[in-house]
Amino acid sequence: MIKVENLAKSFGGFYAVNNASLEIETGSITGLIGPNGAGKTTLFNMIAGIHKPTTGKVLLGSENITGLPPHTLFNRGLLRTFQIAHEFSTMTVRENLMMVPPNQAGERLWDAWFSPTKVHAQEIEIRKKADEVIEFLEISQVADELAGNLSGGQKKLLELGRTMMVDAKIVFLDEVGAGVNRTLLNTIGDAILRLNKERGYTFCMIEHDMDFIGRLCNPVICMAEGTVLAKGTIDEIKSNEQVIEAYLGTGLKNKIPQKHQNTNKKESTP
Repeated sequence: MIKVENLAKSFGGFYAVNNASLEIETGSITGLIGPNGAGKTTLFNMIAGIHKPTTGKVLLGSENITGLPPHTLFNRGLLRTFQIAHEFSTMTVRENLMMVPPNQAGERLWDAWFSPTKVHAQEIEIRKKADEVIEFLEISQVADELAGNLSGGQKKLLELGRTMMVDAKIVFLDEVGAGVNRTLLNTIGDAILRLNKERGYTFCMIEHDMDFIGRLCNPVICMAEGTVLAKGTIDEIKSNEQVIEAYLGTGLKNKIPQKHQNTNKKESTP
């Protein structure tokens, strides 16, 4: 699905990502781990079109998508979420979902004025789709709640729901578990697994919670100092000497912490 070749990004001479190469297989849930400052989010940002690479290229299938802007990649089925949710806080959960589909008739002044029937019919279909997503994610109790009033975990579910409003091919999840309590994190994990198995979504996720990564992801890729250090199953990664040294600064055969440097406050159960 995605092939990254020798990707690098320099900020004022400092390379946040340096000659990184990796592949994300179609239909997989790939985990991306590494110490803070390893370059994970910068790599995501280059793949998703937020940053243009200094060198290297990104392929979506056989198409070179290097440097394409996010809205163009969105139309090609490549979507990403953010560590801090980007909801429309003064709109309801349902309205947030209904905002997602592109090229809506109601967005064009001509149709809004002269084709109200067309606009209304499309809005009915989009609302139906939004309600299906709400039911899938089991958040019907907050469907009409303002998104700004949601808990952190519910906002993460809403971001996941927005990717379901279009035909996504691959979704990049940036620390979906950050600040989310264990119960709601399990709900998010269940939704990701169902989307992968039932709808064929391909996922790549940055995450510090090793239990969560181990439950969902195969393979797992570890980055350190801007480059790819290792790839394998979660057990292979945990026992990899280079990975242990990157996390702990030592070659001692110890285990990677289950939640490395994840200092976000845990929310209360919604």
